[in-house]
This record gives sequence, structure tokens and C-alpha cells, in this order.
Amino acid sequence: MYAYIDGKLVFKCPAYVVIEAGGIGYHINISLNTYSSLPETERCKLFTWLHVKEDAHTLYGFADEGERRLFLHLISVSGIGPGTGRMILSSISPEEIQTAIVKGDLPLIKRIKGIGPKTAQRLILELQDKLKKEGIETLTAIPQYNSAKEEALAALVMLGFAKNVAEKALDNVSQNQKEQGLLSVEQLIKSALKNL
Repeated sequence: MYAYIDGKLVFKCPAYVVIEAGGIGYHINISLNTYSSLPETERCKLFTWLHVKEDAHTLYGFADEGERRLFLHLISVSGIGPGTGRMILSSISPEEIQTAIVKGDLPLIKRIKGIGPKTAQRLILELQDKLKKEGIETLTAIPQYNSAKEEALAALVMLGFAKNVAEKALDNVSQNQKEQGLLSVEQLIKSALKNL
């Protein structure tokens, strides 16, 4: 519902912040990783996710889009709720978490408070392939694309296609369309989808 909240940082502590935007103060739960990334200035922007339950609506905030994406992967695993997801992100850095899951580092994951052996195994089992496909570079704040082809590839991977399969489809499109000049990102994606 809320992509991000940008406003005046009214209050911050390791567990949550209050950001005033448009005359409204938003109470946003954060991880220690986000807390350490917060600026010392008054202005603050956090990427957010809204958790809706019968008895509460809770906002979670993240220093960058990559951390939010990893958080959403973590809470997609059965038995891991937003509180545990935040605990994981507070225990070790997002890059370390992603690397541990991809490499199947069970001992490191089990050391995180609130994660037992079964949950650690479930994390690896359910997320290893997804995170391998995305790669560590997806944890950067804002993806930088040097070409329309790179942007199209990123979009296809986000749609759920394997990176190597999407690359082959885009290569085929590029070879078939050379005589027509440069294609836009949208044209590349549409043509590649026909080949997938």
C-alpha cells in the first residue's frame, strides 16, 4: 500500500522511528540494520511494508529497497512472521543473510535468535533457489541499468524467469531485430515473452 514514506524524522530508537509526513506521524518498526543506516539529518526516507491483521495495522520500514525485498522473501517462509523477519535483519546484514541462505550455511542461520534448526532448514530449502536466481546485486538500493537490454533482463527476472533463460530470449530478440534499430525496454520485454 505504501511504497515509501519521506518526511521529517521526529523520533528514532533501535526498534522504531516516527516520521512526520504531510502532518501525520507514522510509527514505523525498523531493524537494527536500518537504524544504523539512518541519517543524522531531520529528513528521512524509508521503504515500507504494511502488515494488516484483524487487530492491528503495522508499518515496517527499511533503509533501501533491497532490504525490503529480502524481508518479503523471509516472511514468505512458513513459520516466519514480520517480527522474526525483523529479528533476522537485526542479527546480521542483508548481504550476510542472503549469502548464508544461498550457500546453505545452516550453523550461521541457527545462531539467529528465534531461529531453530527446522526453521533454518526451511529458510534454505524455500529461498535458496530464489535468492540464487536474483543474486546479491539485487540488494543494492536502486538498480542502475546501462542499457535497455539490462533493464529488460531485470524485469523478466522479477517476473519469475530464470536469468539465463531470459538472457537467451533477449539475445534472440536482439539478433532478429538488428535491422529495425534500437528497441525500447517495453518492446524488448514483449518480444522476449513471446520466445519464453
